[in-house]
Amino acid sequence: MDLTGKQIAILGAGTSGFAASQLARTRGAQSVCVYDSGEPDKLESRKSIFAEIGVETVFGPEALNPPSNLDLTVISPGIDAGWEIGQAFCQTGAPLIGEVEFAWQCRGNVPVIAITGTNGKTTTTELTADILKGAGVRTVAAGNVGTAFCEVVLSGREYDVITVEVSSFQLETIDTFRPSVAVWMNFAPDHMDRYSTVEDYRNAKLRIFENQQPDDFAVIKAGETIAAEAQSITFSAFGDEADFSLDQGVICSNGEAVLDYRKTRLNGKHNAENVMAAMAATHSHGLEFNAMVETICGFQAPPHRCEVVCEVSSVTYVNDSKATNLHALESSLRGQEEPVVLIVGGKDKGLDYSELSGLIPDAVTKVICIGEMATRIAEAWHGRADCKIADSLESAVALAASSAKPGQVVLFSPGTSSFDMFSGYEERGEVFRKAVYDLK
Repeated sequence: MDLTGKQIAILGAGTSGFAASQLARTRGAQSVCVYDSGEPDKLESRKSIFAEIGVETVFGPEALNPPSNLDLTVISPGIDAGWEIGQAFCQTGAPLIGEVEFAWQCRGNVPVIAITGTNGKTTTTELTADILKGAGVRTVAAGNVGTAFCEVVLSGREYDVITVEVSSFQLETIDTFRPSVAVWMNFAPDHMDRYSTVEDYRNAKLRIFENQQPDDFAVIKAGETIAAEAQSITFSAFGDEADFSLDQGVICSNGEAVLDYRKTRLNGKHNAENVMAAMAATHSHGLEFNAMVETICGFQAPPHRCEVVCEVSSVTYVNDSKATNLHALESSLRGQEEPVVLIVGGKDKGLDYSELSGLIPDAVTKVICIGEMATRIAEAWHGRADCKIADSLESAVALAASSAKPGQVVLFSPGTSSFDMFSGYEERGEVFRKAVYDLK
C-alpha cells in the first residue's frame, strides 16, 4: 500500500493505533493524525510519544470533528465503528478499515494463518507459531495475542507466514483480509456489552472466512454450522465425527494416530482440541505430523489457562483464571478426567450459571463460590452440588484443600471476569498460585 501524499486518520491512541500510525508514516503518508475522544488529561502522556514519530494528535471532544480531506481512516479494535467517533469519520466519505486490514494490505505477499474463537485462540495461536518455528518456518504470533499485526509488518523482518489471532472486534473492519488457513476454535455468547445480539457477535467472527477461496483451508470445530468456500478440516476431542479426534489419549487424523497427547505438558480435552487445531493448521500449510511432535510435547500453555500449578497431598491444583465466561468454564470442566473440587465466581456480568447445572453433578464433588456472583451461583446450583461461599480466594483455596481427596483436582475456573476483586485475570491467577504454594 503506497500512501504517498495521503492524509491518514488513526482512531485510537493505544497500542494498535501507535503501530498503525508508525506504519502509515513509513508508507509515505503526507500527514498522520491520531484521534481519540477519551479524556484529554488521561491521554496527555501519549502526545509526546506520537510526536516523537511525527504524528499529530487530537484528543477529547475535538476528536469528533474530523477534517474533510481524509484519504483513509484506520480504526483500532477497541473502538466500535458504531460509536460517535466512528460514525463521524464514516461520514467523511474516506474508506474506514481496521488495523488488521491495514496491516494485511501493507504486508506484501506473505500468507497468513488466522485463528479466532470465543476460547482457546491464544493458546492455539502460540502453539501454531511454535510448531512452525520448530520446523524451520519463519513466523511470528501476532494480532490479538499481544503484538499488533501492524507492528509485525513495520519490523521489516522476512516471514514465510504470519500467525495472527483475530478477535471479533478486529474482524468487524476487514475488507480484503484473506487467510490461507482460517481456524474457528468454537463459539459461545460473549462481549454482549459490545453487540446487541449473539448473532451480531457470531457474524463478526464469521468474517474470517469471508474472502477465502477453494484453495484455502478452513479448520473448524466439529458440530459448528459454518459454510466456507475453503477446504474444510474438522476437529473434536469429545466424540463428534471429525477429521481430527481423540482416542484414549491419542490424537488421530482420519483414524491414524499422529500424537500421544498424554506425553504433552497440557491438561484437559479442550487443550487437546487446541493441539488438534494447531496440527490441522500447520499440516494445511505443508508440515508433516512427525515434524510437530517434539515442539508440541515441549509446549506449555500460556499462564492461567488450565495451567497445572502443582500437586499437594496427591491433589492436583489447576489454574484456569482466564476462564472469564461460561463457555470457558464448561470446556474446562468437561476437559477434566478426575473428580473436581471447583472454585468459581467473580464479577457479576449477569451470567446465568444455571445453564451449567446439568453438568455439575457428574463433574463436581464440591463447589466453592467467591466474589459478587457467589450467592447467585450457590442458588443456581442448589441441590446439584455441595456449595460453600468463601470471602476471599485464599480462603477458598484453603477450603478446597480440606475438601479434596487424593486423586481429585482442585480447579479454579471462575466463569466470569475478575474486576470485583482483582485488576484482571492475571492478578487473580497469581493469587491462586500463591495460595496453592502456601499449602506446601
